[in-house]
Amino acid sequence: MYNDFQKHLTTELQSIKDQGLFKNEREICSAQGAEITVAGKTVLNFCANNYLGLADNAELIKAAKKAMDERGYGMSSVRFICGCQDRHKDLERAIANFFGTEDTILYAACFDANGGVFEPLLGAEDAIISDALNHASIIDGVRLCKAQRFRYANANMAELEEQLKLAQKCRFRLIVTDGVFSMDGNVCPLDKIYELANKYNAMVMVDESHSAGVVGKTGRGVTELHNLRGKIEILTGTLGKAFGGAVGGFTTGKKEIIDMLRQRSRPYLFSNSIPPMVVGAAIRMFQMMEETNELQDRLHANTDYFREKMLAAGFDIKPTQSAICAVMLYDAPLSQKFAARLQDEGIYVTGFFYPVVPKGEARIRVQLSAAHTQAHLDKAIAAFVKIGKELGVIK
Repeated sequence: MYNDFQKHLTTELQSIKDQGLFKNEREICSAQGAEITVAGKTVLNFCANNYLGLADNAELIKAAKKAMDERGYGMSSVRFICGCQDRHKDLERAIANFFGTEDTILYAACFDANGGVFEPLLGAEDAIISDALNHASIIDGVRLCKAQRFRYANANMAELEEQLKLAQKCRFRLIVTDGVFSMDGNVCPLDKIYELANKYNAMVMVDESHSAGVVGKTGRGVTELHNLRGKIEILTGTLGKAFGGAVGGFTTGKKEIIDMLRQRSRPYLFSNSIPPMVVGAAIRMFQMMEETNELQDRLHANTDYFREKMLAAGFDIKPTQSAICAVMLYDAPLSQKFAARLQDEGIYVTGFFYPVVPKGEARIRVQLSAAHTQAHLDKAIAAFVKIGKELGVIK
């Protein structure tokens, strides 16, 4: 059988290559940071989710080593069988305190958090109303649930209201949205979503993966931005982006929801607890965020500076309130060629194209970090301008 299947896969892979959609992986030979080593060359990294520049932070590394010395390397079991360590509970409390919620449950990744949140809570008589541009993990999680599915165009409140009207026949209604939509960089209109949820008796869930640590004055995400801290029923998020860039996800929100997830959420029940070193570093990270707002301030300043200069140069950039700047090129092969030429100039980025974004919406997604200096930003902007003119993207 595999001989026939191998031929099928070979044909499909060649088709992907012929369409200019094949994704190649590059190897980083250094710690993650604003400057990294790729193929023996130092380049500036503008495609990591390292929003606060904490991936190689000395304080977090020290905390991780201390935790490993005191609590070991791994847990070797799931929590309902073998329990967890006291530090896991400390981290859950720290996350709840950060977001102003009642309780938190940890997962191996936010993909697991989103994959395990819907099925334990909602049934066939219920409704999930989901933004069309929600992350793949939300889409997959919804598929695992028997609830009725409704969808509205990205951040379109008129469509959301229509879907809520259609869902009124259902027992419970849950509106689900990304906090920041990772491909475009726009922030969900949570204030308007909350108003509609109240009007039509619905709950709200927000994935804060690309907004936590980034959006809001102190980086507490879209609930802080819209003055709704503690008022949203469910938040999910990750420790793998702004919060140190390692692994680990979480769901935080109303206590009864978290209690039910501990009983029935399959990715939680059947996956190992996250390693002690990740827990130790994450606890230290939340302590640091309580101590100073320096990193958020620097990130916001970097984002504003880069965006203003790129718009002035003539680039087409999606509106953003986050640290994501989508430089639109619209053509898949062009996005790959542009990214390759930028790497020649010492700028490390990635071209995004179908199926990661819709056909005809290819782009380079630039992600800013608090670790970037103005010299880094100026070098990146100059490279974009040079290659943009070379490839006819700008005049």
